[in-house]
Amino acid sequence: MRLILDVDLDALDGDAAAEVGRILRYWAGAAAQLPLDRAVSHDLMDSQYRMVGTFRIE
Repeated sequence: MRLILDVDLDALDGDAAAEVGRILRYWAGAAAQLPLDRAVSHDLMDSQYRMVGTFRIE
């Protein structure tokens, strides 16, 4: 299994580093509640609720 966090940095407005940090903190906190033994995919949203990437387990 692989965990893939794919963020389109060009799609982020303002402070890209702060947005990526926010996304990482959110998904790090959610990892304990995710099924890590099967494939899943979730959209990644920025703080404006725009899709900026995907979080996948393959």
